[in-house]
Amino acid sequence: MRLEGKRAFVTAAGAGIGLATARAFAAEGAEVIATDIDPAALAPLAQTGMTTRGLDVTDPEQVAAAAAEAGAVDILFNCAGFVHHGTIMDCDRSAWDFSVALNVTGPYTVTRALLPAMLAAGGGSIINVASVASSLIAAPNRFVYGVTKAAVIGMTKSIAADYVTQGIRCNAICPGTVDSPSLADRLRATGDEAAARAAFAARQPMGRLGRPDEIAALAVYLASAESAFVTGQAIAIDGGWTNV
Repeated sequence: MRLEGKRAFVTAAGAGIGLATARAFAAEGAEVIATDIDPAALAPLAQTGMTTRGLDVTDPEQVAAAAAEAGAVDILFNCAGFVHHGTIMDCDRSAWDFSVALNVTGPYTVTRALLPAMLAAGGGSIINVASVASSLIAAPNRFVYGVTKAAVIGMTKSIAADYVTQGIRCNAICPGTVDSPSLADRLRATGDEAAARAAFAARQPMGRLGRPDEIAALAVYLASAESAFVTGQAIAIDGGWTNV
């Protein structure tokens, strides 16, 4: 197993990409610390024997306590995030502050809390979930989401550059549209879920949505020794969306 003997810390592990990744890490032999703002969502993972805990990544005290409890980890998967719908004119200051706090300050806080122990232990792999809607491409009605995910890519590259000689690798996964519970919520909110789903699928040249397990498979690669020469990359996994 590719991650045997490794310890992984996963945020937003209660659903979607985070859940699929926590399960994939465990299947590859890793000891997983699965966190989520909704502790109840972690029950299926806890039932498998996985370590779980509630965590609001926007709360520095909670993050500090979780980091102290976790100790040194080999893998950090920063998945917590929020997709705001709208243009700059639809994004008032409270919406801006919330998206920045969760999508940018969250992974900053978690990484800064866990990095010292990773360095002391000799290194590790940090994987941030960004998006193709970022500095890669623009998507309509994804103003603050695109801004914050572009910041995640910048954060990723800066961490990679600063710690490349100290055993730390840092990469960003940039998904296209992935079929997840949060997407389902957004589709229902449009009032015509079927039409919205078809429109989202059509954005990917493959003509379908991505699956959480497909993103998790890339995360396993980036967490493993197989990607030992990969750092500072923003890797699109989007059904060809950014290739046309």
